[in-house]
Amino acid sequence: MSSLDYPEVPVGALLAGAARRFGERTAVHYAGRELSFAALHERACAFANALREAGIGRGDVVAMHLPNCPQYAIAYFGTLLSGATFSPANPLLPPADLCAQLADCGAVAVVSWLPAAPALDPVLASTAIRLVLRTDREQGLDPAHRVPLDGVAESVDFEAFHADAATTDPAVEIDVHADLAHLAYTGGTTGRSKGVRLPHRNVVVNALQYACWGSGSVPALDGEGGLVLDQQGSPEEYPTRLGTGIAINLTPWFHAMGTIGALNIPMLVGTTIVLHERFDPGAYLADAERFRVTSMGGAPPLYGALLRHPEFATRDLSSVRGLTSGAAPLPVEMIQALQRRLPEAIISEGYGLTEVTMGATTNPAARSAVRKVGSVGIPVFDTEIRIVDAGGDDLTPLAAGEAGEVCIRGPQVMLGYKDRPEETAAVLRDGWLRTGDVGVLDDDGYLSIVDRKKDMLIYKGYNVYPRELEELLFAQPGVVGAAVVGRPDAVVGELPVAFVVAPELTDTDALIAAVNEQLPPYKRLRELHLVDAIPVSAAGKVLKRELRERLAKTTSV
Repeated sequence: MSSLDYPEVPVGALLAGAARRFGERTAVHYAGRELSFAALHERACAFANALREAGIGRGDVVAMHLPNCPQYAIAYFGTLLSGATFSPANPLLPPADLCAQLADCGAVAVVSWLPAAPALDPVLASTAIRLVLRTDREQGLDPAHRVPLDGVAESVDFEAFHADAATTDPAVEIDVHADLAHLAYTGGTTGRSKGVRLPHRNVVVNALQYACWGSGSVPALDGEGGLVLDQQGSPEEYPTRLGTGIAINLTPWFHAMGTIGALNIPMLVGTTIVLHERFDPGAYLADAERFRVTSMGGAPPLYGALLRHPEFATRDLSSVRGLTSGAAPLPVEMIQALQRRLPEAIISEGYGLTEVTMGATTNPAARSAVRKVGSVGIPVFDTEIRIVDAGGDDLTPLAAGEAGEVCIRGPQVMLGYKDRPEETAAVLRDGWLRTGDVGVLDDDGYLSIVDRKKDMLIYKGYNVYPRELEELLFAQPGVVGAAVVGRPDAVVGELPVAFVVAPELTDTDALIAAVNEQLPPYKRLRELHLVDAIPVSAAGKVLKRELRERLAKTTSV
């Protein structure tokens, strides 16, 4: 089956269907507090009604300036049920970047984390925000707690704001194709973030594409118009049944992979989300054993840290049936090490970007299906992938095995960037999204990501893809982190330079030699810098811009 029938419903129908189907099952576990599917729907409806009573609804933007917590889920679904648009903001953004994003999205309300007040308060006057709701960790643990608001800009306690509001669905009329559900911002790993316009249809479609793919299901509606799944795949092929999954989540909900993959999809399939506030590998492994998690998900740095932790080999992880990775390529060495430790788990790497809501490809989920190590799988339902010449405007597909720019066409592709018509026109052509990523399709249609087009180096006219060098570095003993960028050179163009995390390494020359002997001369590393950590974004993407800036401050060695 290559296509699904997507019901024409807004995102709120997804939570309504989950609430009726999974009821008192725990939807969110947060440091001991448990919020059921039914209770999450009730509180989201209350928040939606409170927003509408405050004059906020369809056409308005509500910014979410929070880390993962129960309040986030309530405010996210409540915003969409009210008809307003959700716009996520990293709570660690510095004031200048936060101001630019809040002003650009035109938010009229913001739900913010009290500890982030020093970043938010100085920029409020430069935005259209007229309602500030504050919350904190204590309120996440106990909704009766009231947030201390002395010393911060005029604001309202988050729980008090909707405590007495009606818990029934406000039933707002929503145009699922035109009304924006998300105004999400790109990761900013290569420059200033852009607002990506995603209507309700995109969010529902992309959530269904992955939820149905991963569970062997098809979409359906319950008797009251709620969105549910009909699981048709057998238990032998899809052992985690609807309403039985448990997963620890560290993926930020303010990131596309978090909002879709770690919030909306768990609602559809009835997975209990165990929220961790920060990544502590020991605590993660302890809870994986205690809660009997069925799946693990995250970016490569999470898996790298787990593999290095001594308890990874001793904890009972026999309940794990699936591992998913995104945000950045998972090194082949890491995939093989995970598979050796968890032979019963399906390891599935996917690929996407904010401009396609979340994702476009993933490996097949059925246990008997073919998965190719190092690939990000095949296109999900109703999605096309094409590889084209990365250096021109021609969208003619290249032959299988040829590297070029990845282009995507499907119902999850964005409407465009907010107020950036030229940049929208540059990436959207005849329904195709030009991703800026370099990839290869094999004869079976499996996609492998070679690198970002912007990360590709040019050495004496040759293309050098950093990921190839990074894979070779990861394969060396003792290397636990690696990233390659280019140092500008007036004679040859760019010189490949590696930043490596290898705590026990003493001989950098030997490491360079071990990698370079496997490469033709034009691809060889010219420098290697040992570092304590590779800088990554909150979503786990390597911040190569930061590495280039660091390199610019050093002299060649």
